[in-house]
Amino acid sequence: QVQLVESGGGLVQVGGSLRLSCAASGRTFSSYTMGWFRQAPGKEREFVATISWSGGRTYYADSVKGRFTISRDNAKNMVYLQMNSLKPEDTAVYYCAADLSRAAALIATTGPRGGMDYWGKGTLVTVSS
Repeated sequence: QVQLVESGGGLVQVGGSLRLSCAASGRTFSSYTMGWFRQAPGKEREFVATISWSGGRTYYADSVKGRFTISRDNAKNMVYLQMNSLKPEDTAVYYCAADLSRAAALIATTGPRGGMDYWGKGTLVTVSS
C-alpha cells in the first residue's frame, strides 16, 4: 500500500514558477514508476510527466516539454514537479500517482486511462493573467 500526498500548489502569475512535491509512504517506493497528471475544470485528467523507478528515464506531455521537470529522491520517498514559464492553460488540479508494474514510457503513451495503482488527492495550481 502506498499513500501519496501532494503539496506546493497555489496561485502564480503567468511566467512564474512553482515546485510541486509528492510525499509517498511505504518502504517499496523506489520500486514504483511515478507520474504527475492534471485535470482542468470541465476537462478530462491528462498526463503531464512520468519518471522511472531509478529516475533515469523521464517523459513529458508535449504541452509541458521544456518547461516542466520531474524528479525523484528515493531516499526521501519524494517526487517533484518543477514548473517554469507557467501559462493560464496550466491551471488545474495536479495529481501524483504511482504504478508498480508499468514502465514510464508506457504510462506516457496511455495516460491516466491506462490506470495507475495509487493516486494522491491533488493540489490546485492556478495561473493568473
